[in-house]
Amino acid sequence: MVPFAGYEMPVQYEGIMAEHLWVRENAGLFDVSHMGQILFHGSQVDAALETLLPGELKLLGDMKLRYSMLLAEDGTIIDDLMATRRGEEFYVVVNGATKHGDLEIFENLMPRSTVMDHMKGQALLALQGPKAVEVLEAIAPGVSELGFMQGGPFRVVGHQAWISRSGYTGEDGFEISIHSAAAQTIADWLVGDERVKPIGLGARDSLRLEAGLPLYGHDIDRTTTPVMAGLTFAIGKRRRAEGGFPGYNRFLAEMENGPAQKRVGFEIDGRQPVREGALVLDGEGNEIGRITSGGFSPSLQRPIAMGYVANHLAEVGTALKLEQRGKLFDARVAALPFVPHRYHRKGASA
Repeated sequence: MVPFAGYEMPVQYEGIMAEHLWVRENAGLFDVSHMGQILFHGSQVDAALETLLPGELKLLGDMKLRYSMLLAEDGTIIDDLMATRRGEEFYVVVNGATKHGDLEIFENLMPRSTVMDHMKGQALLALQGPKAVEVLEAIAPGVSELGFMQGGPFRVVGHQAWISRSGYTGEDGFEISIHSAAAQTIADWLVGDERVKPIGLGARDSLRLEAGLPLYGHDIDRTTTPVMAGLTFAIGKRRRAEGGFPGYNRFLAEMENGPAQKRVGFEIDGRQPVREGALVLDGEGNEIGRITSGGFSPSLQRPIAMGYVANHLAEVGTALKLEQRGKLFDARVAALPFVPHRYHRKGASA
């Protein structure tokens, strides 16, 4: 157990490697109750949120989720988040380490017609992996009908829950918002299934790294922009044309001219992982970027990393060197994700 964002969080239960591979093959249960859960309601709440978030929310379908970001006026990323339309309300999940700052921004900048409820009494569990759907369907009938990035209200062993088919591992899976008083009951029920094991922060990090998913405070922060981070998919056609969100001018300029740096993946020779903070060097030994996440991939059995490089050196296959504690490593720019996503989409096989 380690302190994290004011909470005591599990790094591992039986070992990061074993937990990681279990999620890829079965189902893993993550306690992510440190995340911030916020409910917004009021007149034209979608339009109000669009003044701060660059995502397409006005046209978002009911019970649908959208990945978005909270941006600063200079176009950098304050946080990344998930927003869900629930009828006339919006349910937003933000990162645990940034939630108090996010809440302050929303409180100060949202119009007074919008009411914000910080759902302090809600816990959040994530059940991830190829067997998650069959496990959860047994105690929350109907969840198997959800498509990826879709949610709804369900009864789970007698308790009211909000469940979405989403997660941050690259696997099919679900996120379950329940009252904190019911969290242990539901967690015990789930890990009582032989297909489910509890999973810690260590495997959560290696799973999202293999999936090429950025982690706030590491791969994205107040020094990076959506274009630099490769997150422009989260800004739809109408928002690109109309703007109306913080940092819009910088977003347009970087879309037109390219950013100074770009987030990429790295394949690394040898077996030793290269960690966050290592330097990225060009053929002349000049520093052209930094590693923001790195580790040994349990699925691929080799070291992988993500980081930023000068835009002109971001093409897949570009040979570069990484420097960590004075030691040089040969590396190549790699396509993301390292491990293909297995999200469930309606009309397609899981």
